[in-house]
Amino acid sequence: MADDMLARYRQSIDNIDMALVCLLAERFKVTQAVGRYKAEAGLPPADPGREEAQIARLRALARDADLDPEFSEKFLRFIIDEVIRHHERMRG
Repeated sequence: MADDMLARYRQSIDNIDMALVCLLAERFKVTQAVGRYKAEAGLPPADPGREEAQIARLRALARDADLDPEFSEKFLRFIIDEVIRHHERMRG
């Protein structure tokens, strides 16, 4: 019985992980398009004001979802840093 329960939990975790990967892939497709646009328009790769607003927004969403806001900020910061790195490469 316990093994069946564990298997169901693990299957749910696997499904969630798959959804996260798909969401991240879609997010990066969009941010790649933003990076190309910024490069063509001569805009800077980073937008500190936007980043801070997004972090504050995500921290509030995390609190509402009973998720550690510190964790959510670290997660978003990791994503933002990767996006900026891509945008800087596109700028050449």
